[in-house]
Amino acid sequence: MANNFLCGRFEFDLERPLVMGIVNTTPDSFSDGGAHDDPAGAIAHAHKLIADGASILDIGGESTRPGAPEVSEQDELARLLPVVEGLRDCGVPLSIDTYKPGVMRAVLDAGADMINDIYGFRMPGAIEAVANTRCGLCVMHMKGEPRTMQDDTTYTDLLGEVGLFLGARAQKLRAAWVDPRRIVLDPGFGFGKSVEQNYLLLRRLASLRVSSYPLLVGLSRKSMIGSVTGRQVGDRLAGSIAGALACVARGAAIVRVHDVQETVDALKVWQAVEQGATA
Repeated sequence: MANNFLCGRFEFDLERPLVMGIVNTTPDSFSDGGAHDDPAGAIAHAHKLIADGASILDIGGESTRPGAPEVSEQDELARLLPVVEGLRDCGVPLSIDTYKPGVMRAVLDAGADMINDIYGFRMPGAIEAVANTRCGLCVMHMKGEPRTMQDDTTYTDLLGEVGLFLGARAQKLRAAWVDPRRIVLDPGFGFGKSVEQNYLLLRRLASLRVSSYPLLVGLSRKSMIGSVTGRQVGDRLAGSIAGALACVARGAAIVRVHDVQETVDALKVWQAVEQGATA
């Protein structure tokens, strides 16, 4: 298994997979948009996810679903900062799903422990915003950008291109003297990929391991689940759990999910079977 994961005020040994619980503060996220778009609702939902077994919370202030409109930095921070401040002492790391350097700086100053960047820290100033901190960093692969990413899903070599991108972005962070133990990589299920490509990535997930960087994956409730099961977003629990287990079986260290309690329970059973981990 990879080295320990340094995540702001926290450190994980990654001997067992971690469950990252999703907290959306947006009105238009694909799965639960508007369900927790006021600070009190988001904070209450976050505490429920912690009680359900979440090891990390991932808080988002801008939807990244296909076709999603951009949100201004001011509006994103208005959604995020009250939630970060309200959860700062909740006992688990706070990851912020953002690609804007100004937002990164503000949430880290407010107490966040991790930045989850769908652009892989490619925006001007993004690396500088995080380099001299202790926060964990998730580098994700995405072809294009959220509004247009599903318009062109053509690859010459899907696995090779995704792997090369992730390795190159990790190296950019290393060149800025970022401790490698702060870095995790995400192949970006659903971000500029067809259903068939998503499942190819899942089947070959182990081959995407770059050096010793852990893999973080997020396929909870996504269209790749709906395409196989025929279920609408709210009815994709079973498919999402199956996907999470398939990812863990192929080496994923962190799974990002909406349904924390059910995923935690499924992982406990999987570990009891695979590793004899019954306690």
